[in-house]
Amino acid sequence: MSGFLWNAAAFIVALGILVAIHEFGHFWVARRCGVKVERFSIGFGRALWRKYGKDGTEYVIAAIPLGGYVKMLDERIEAVPEADKPLAFNNQPLWQRSAIVAAGPIANFVFAVFAYWLVMMIGVPAVKPVIGEIAPNSIAADAGIESGMELTQVSGVETADWQAVNFALIGHIGDESMTLTAKPTPTSSYDRDYQLDLDRWQFNPEKQSPLTTLGITPYRPAITLSIAQVVEGSAAEQAGLKQGDKIIAVGDTELSSWERLVEVIKASPNQALSLMVMREGQQQSVVLTPDARQGDGKVIGYAGIAPQMEAWPDSYRFTQQYGPLAAIPEAVDKTGQVISMTVNMIKKLITGDVGVNNLSGPISIAKGAGMTAEIGLISFLGFMALISVNLGIINLLPLPVLDGGHLLFFGIEAVTRRPVSERVQDFGYRIGAAVLMMVMAVALFNDFARL
Repeated sequence: MSGFLWNAAAFIVALGILVAIHEFGHFWVARRCGVKVERFSIGFGRALWRKYGKDGTEYVIAAIPLGGYVKMLDERIEAVPEADKPLAFNNQPLWQRSAIVAAGPIANFVFAVFAYWLVMMIGVPAVKPVIGEIAPNSIAADAGIESGMELTQVSGVETADWQAVNFALIGHIGDESMTLTAKPTPTSSYDRDYQLDLDRWQFNPEKQSPLTTLGITPYRPAITLSIAQVVEGSAAEQAGLKQGDKIIAVGDTELSSWERLVEVIKASPNQALSLMVMREGQQQSVVLTPDARQGDGKVIGYAGIAPQMEAWPDSYRFTQQYGPLAAIPEAVDKTGQVISMTVNMIKKLITGDVGVNNLSGPISIAKGAGMTAEIGLISFLGFMALISVNLGIINLLPLPVLDGGHLLFFGIEAVTRRPVSERVQDFGYRIGAAVLMMVMAVALFNDFARL
């Protein structure tokens, strides 16, 4: 329950900020174009808070935090006094009306740049994308990629760390091929291209990593037999195991790896195990009785311990951090990459290259908001930048109920030299609303299917 509340709170905060930014874009440009704004609302439904500004605008925070709106004076909606007609939206020049409508999505893109700019200045600890293992007969193996190589680009997009690699790979879902550029070793001064055939590349983005489905396992420092963490209240704590203990044997069998210890624990739910541990230079005997938990479709043992890892090589670790000026082009480039990937994925959804099961709705977004907020500010900012870009692009789709639909009508007006008739617009709004409801229904279905 606490996890649900945390996700919901993070979702409301993130969506509230992004909606406020989107609507402020409309509001700011409308005011500068001389249009009277009657209401600026974050959320729908009953007003929880309202205030009237000196400008005559009613500012509202409403009960349903799933959107917002800016209500402008408009003769098409209600009667407007003769003295206020120059302030009505519908009486503004075409270019001003277009600017007001486009300002919302543009504000979302500007916020994404700002969020990534903050991330770049704060700095992100990262590791180079060095390959640990390549699965035999995998797509990566067939392309000639080998263990120990460092990935530098995915189809021309630079990949400084594994996050960048995964992000670039996701953009290739549904493609027939892609190019990975790699150096033989992290210290090499040259690289070469490898062509990957993606005909047999299929995976579920919600449950699988694009890397592992290609046959690539990132390099990780070796796992030791020493304990890094003991979960409070776990079987390990009850057995008296402590951080820093080195488990050297189970019964009479000496352990060769942490993986072997995990196998023994999983196979022994509610069964007493005699462990030999090394603590402060002395051997001690400990009896561990793993808890029983459901996992992989069967009951498995769970101890509640995590291992220590050997240190990362210094040459593999770095911090992505830039000064205030240097961070600007980096943030713009990152935002451009997200826009490009999002547009590409929408095209693939329309053409059928990507299944509709990849659509995510508010439940998935809430889970993502909660997870990233729990990790820290940098992750939450990155998540908000991603959602902000998606919000901007979705609003630019040429559906009449969205900003893109209004811009479509304005484009027709620019060509024909007369506004689109109210009858045609009303019909378009009905079609647009139906399509949007269908997409939302599919997204919600996918969300519930993933629970």
